[in-house]
Amino acid sequence: MKHIKSLIIGLFVSFFSLNAAVAQDWANLKMFQEENKKLGAPSEGENRVVFMGNSITIGWLNARPEFFEGKPYINRGISGQTTPQMLVRFRQDVIDLAPKAVVILAGTNDIAGNTGPSTIKMIMDNIKGMAEMADANGIKVILSSTLPAYDYPWRPGLEPANKIIELNKMIKDYSEAKGHIYLDYFSKMVDDRNGLPKKYAKDEVHPTVEGYKVMEPLVEAAIEKALK
Repeated sequence: MKHIKSLIIGLFVSFFSLNAAVAQDWANLKMFQEENKKLGAPSEGENRVVFMGNSITIGWLNARPEFFEGKPYINRGISGQTTPQMLVRFRQDVIDLAPKAVVILAGTNDIAGNTGPSTIKMIMDNIKGMAEMADANGIKVILSSTLPAYDYPWRPGLEPANKIIELNKMIKDYSEAKGHIYLDYFSKMVDDRNGLPKKYAKDEVHPTVEGYKVMEPLVEAAIEKALK
């Protein structure tokens, strides 16, 4: 009986210790720690660019690896992440990599409430925080519009379309005021519902190959402008 009690206690301790360890890495800092170490500093003349974002960003690498191949582009997207999580890992996953520019694509998961309720101002404050950190470290800032979304399959009924429009206006205005580059995916991809059509995203949130093909020349033009 004592052995059974000891076993049960041990299992509970292990379970709660594991959960505590996961909770402590809320921003998922461990995701790219080893890759960042292996990457090292940019070589002389390297125009390194970091793509910071969520599943839309990492999905880009998975769906279109050829877009990243042979280019000094570093993908630091983590599925499901919100802007406060990105802000926590921004120094590790962007600044410490010493890129010439950063492309920030964020906000839709905040509107979906992935890490709790967020106002548009809260989202914008986090985006501003990332931009300010980059600017203070001599990194050119490219702020992407949040992609259109009529609804979220994992959180239906939130009616995000108008919130995304409001957030994008704030991102554009801030970019212009601070001399950052505003990267407008939204107007090139939006449909008449202010959503993302199925031809660009089967679930109307995460781009397909066709969706990424629309985004690629837009981001390349923004990067070229930033590096001039």
